[in-house]
Amino acid sequence: MAKTPSRRSRGTGTRARRAGGAQARRKIRAAGVAGQVVHPGLPGGQYRPLSDADIEKVYATALDILENIGIGDPIPEILHYALPGGCTLDDNNRLLFPRALVEDLIDKSARGYTLYAPDPKNDLEVRDSEVLFCTSGESVTILDYEKQHFRPTKLVDLYDAARLADQLEHIHTFGQPFIAAEYSHDVFVHDINIAYAELAGTNKSFALGIANVDHIEPLIALFDAYLGEEGGFLKRPFCTFGGCPIVSPLRFGKENAEVLVKIAELGLTGDVAVAPQAGATAPAALAGTLAQCLAETLACLCVMNLVRPGSVLNFGMWPFISDLRTGAFTGGSGEEALISAATVQICNHFGFITSIGAGMTDAKTIDVQAGYEKALTIATTALAGGNLVAAYPGIVGSLIGQSFEGMLIDNDMIGNVQRILRGIEVTDETLSYDVIKEAVFGAGHYLGHPQTLERMQTEYLYPEVADRLTPGAWEEMGRQTLYETASIRVREMMADYYPEYIDPEADARIRKQFPIRLEQKDMRPGNGRW
Repeated sequence: MAKTPSRRSRGTGTRARRAGGAQARRKIRAAGVAGQVVHPGLPGGQYRPLSDADIEKVYATALDILENIGIGDPIPEILHYALPGGCTLDDNNRLLFPRALVEDLIDKSARGYTLYAPDPKNDLEVRDSEVLFCTSGESVTILDYEKQHFRPTKLVDLYDAARLADQLEHIHTFGQPFIAAEYSHDVFVHDINIAYAELAGTNKSFALGIANVDHIEPLIALFDAYLGEEGGFLKRPFCTFGGCPIVSPLRFGKENAEVLVKIAELGLTGDVAVAPQAGATAPAALAGTLAQCLAETLACLCVMNLVRPGSVLNFGMWPFISDLRTGAFTGGSGEEALISAATVQICNHFGFITSIGAGMTDAKTIDVQAGYEKALTIATTALAGGNLVAAYPGIVGSLIGQSFEGMLIDNDMIGNVQRILRGIEVTDETLSYDVIKEAVFGAGHYLGHPQTLERMQTEYLYPEVADRLTPGAWEEMGRQTLYETASIRVREMMADYYPEYIDPEADARIRKQFPIRLEQKDMRPGNGRW
């Protein structure tokens, strides 16, 4: 959206801000005030677009697909475990999974786990229908706020995104939101450096998209060097390696399938995203897309549990939607919200560890379209009870671009979604009969009542950037838009927040052993970026 000079002048800080700025807000968050209202792991499961009979029909069709159509192009590493385990290979080089075997492997698979973080205080439990929110994406551009132009992503952008997410209380775990485009020609240097950038920027658990199996061991060695203990990472794996082992429809993707097997062999958590696109790489009928996507994701679960029974898999069944007028991907549609919620419902029905994508707006900037599309898909997916909701905070342009201002705005929105998840506690105390009686026969209002003061910080969640001024006050303060407010706030948050999560001795070990491209000057105040 174009900026006129007068509009820019209104966005330079004329609006009243909360006392204390970014540092004061960090102290409040550290003290746990916001956490009294909402917290990671609030239960979902309230929204159920499918009947139990519908779920059983989708499941039965998925089992038929696996047993009779199978998954094409199985790699030797998969065949090594699958054929002795009970699978068969047909004349078309398609791996067939017998129904009884699939059901047996489902029973053996893990139902929950501890999501470790570099700092144990940020460890999280993944279980039942409790909901956690994370970043995700691997987009290739950044939406520049001032120029409203998409530029290529850089390694330092990933570090910046990590240290921003580190300050956002409603983003519980950090998934790699974009690539480091300047190192895309050297995949090893790229993978080592995205791991380093995330480790340097956040103490929350984090994830990497890794497509080369040969990079897993070096990455583990990097994390061991950080810990100062060989084998330390495998004791508390605070990073999850992810990928897309399936190429829809119903084929294995060689590189990511190799990673899947390796992760299972090491006893690590598998993190897959199986994303057939309805009308393009999956049937246009949404029920058919659900059946195919379930079959494809079940194949990943089967592979991991054939390699190592009891494996942990983030069951990333991520059906996407096409705009059938053009064939283009659409991430913000009502159909995407609906099919994602149905996916979560299916996964919860069988006790899978649910991973799902949401917040994937088709808007090209942070505007009304972005707001309603993101809220629609994130709210329905959370209400359905997805464990790991990849809410894509800040993503725009159908997964092509990332906005730092959007991350801050979406953090506000995710907080409100969590408030919906928490619901209303109905007890004798909260029904407030005595409070009502006191107000009626006393002051005639509740503004100064002790319950009001008590509940102010435990019942109500207040936005960080959203505006609640009256229209008159808003005009007097300069008519600042939410986008402009977010830009100012992001600059405040980024100006002085350079966490030192990597010990200097560990950093020296890492830099001696690996080709680290993120310079020390990029991780200090005054680097010129903000």
